Amino acid sequence: MKNPPENTSLVVMGVAGCGKSSLGQRCAGALGLPLLEGDDFHSASNVAKMRSGTPLSDDDRAAWLDALATQLQAHPRGVVLTCSALKLRYREHLRAAAPGLRFVFLDLTQEQARERVASRPAHLFPVSLVASQFAALEDPREEPGVLHLEATAPLDELAASVVRWVHAAPATAGLETRT
Repeated sequence: MKNPPENTSLVVMGVAGCGKSSLGQRCAGALGLPLLEGDDFHSASNVAKMRSGTPLSDDDRAAWLDALATQLQAHPRGVVLTCSALKLRYREHLRAAAPGLRFVFLDLTQEQARERVASRPAHLFPVSLVASQFAALEDPREEPGVLHLEATAPLDELAASVVRWVHAAPATAGLETRT
């Protein structure tokens, strides 16, 4: 189902291992929007820190978030961005760059995240950093424009839920939770 509402931009968010990339790719294809992988915009020093098992600080993430905000602005007709967006201030920074920005929050337990991250050894993010992501996560479920989904649901169901949500309500719509 293509032709999303005009100026539809989404951030598929959550901790490492929740399935941001897989769902982002599926939603971008279904909505006919470009996909931006947030990890592609990390600096070399951030990548090196993560590969070494060192959690990123707010300072480390600042330039990355600026780059993502610039990318959102460069896609005024809409885009799907994958980004952990762990803290409210990170989400607010992105919202300021793209008014009406929506977030799809993929939720899972820390144990589920550890299992998923462990199953992809070539990824830049080691299992040892999963706990730091949960420690930093500020739950977005009470924020407007957030769709909460259980990350362990089948990918086809998750994508269908996002597409229905995008088509059912304007970007200024409120909260929603689905499994």
